[in-house]
Parts: sequence; structure tokens; C-alpha cells
Amino acid sequence: MDSFRGQGGIQKLLIAEQEAQDIVSYARNLPLSVKSTRLKKTKEEAESEVGLYGSHLEAELQKKISKTSGSSGNNAKRLEEETEVKIQNLNESASRVSPGVSGMLIKHVTTVKN
Repeated sequence: MDSFRGQGGIQKLLIAEQEAQDIVSYARNLPLSVKSTRLKKTKEEAESEVGLYGSHLEAELQKKISKTSGSSGNNAKRLEEETEVKIQNLNESASRVSPGVSGMLIKHVTTVKN
């Protein structure tokens, strides 16, 4: 019974090999114009797919750029506002302390120690 299966398997392999040879010989015997037409069509399809993929990547890049530049603009504005508030606070503190510091400096400069 195993020998019967083996014969069937070999027969299938021989048929598959013959089909492959037929396909190869058909492709070899195609006129050059058909081959070049198929090649051009395949090339155009590949270029189209590459173009679509490139435009997809470009769109993703532009999305990321717009996200990061938008948030960095907001951050810069927020930092500017915080800096202005801190400068204002420092100026107010300096104006409050300035008379006391001036008086202390005058006192130390005018006081003579023996």
C-alpha cells in the first residue's frame, strides 16, 4: 500500500515539473514587446506604490511637525509670561528693600571704629 502512495506522489511530482517547464518555455517564447509591456506596467505600479508610501510618510511627518511646533510655541509663550511675572516680582522686592540697604551702607561707611 505504501508503494502505491509513493507511485502517486512521484506521478504528481512529474506532472508539476512538466507544468513548470511549460510555464518557463511560455515565458521564454513571449515576444519582446509583451515582455517589455509587462515590465513597464510592473515598473509603473511599483513607482505608484512608492509614491503613495512616500506621500503617506510625508503626511505623518507634517503631522508630527505641526504637533511639536504648536506645543513649543505654547511653551515659549507660557515661559515668556512666567519670566515677566518673575521680573516684576524681583523689581518690586528690590524697590521695597532698596531704602533699607542704602541706609545700612551709609551707616557702615560713616561709622568709624577705633
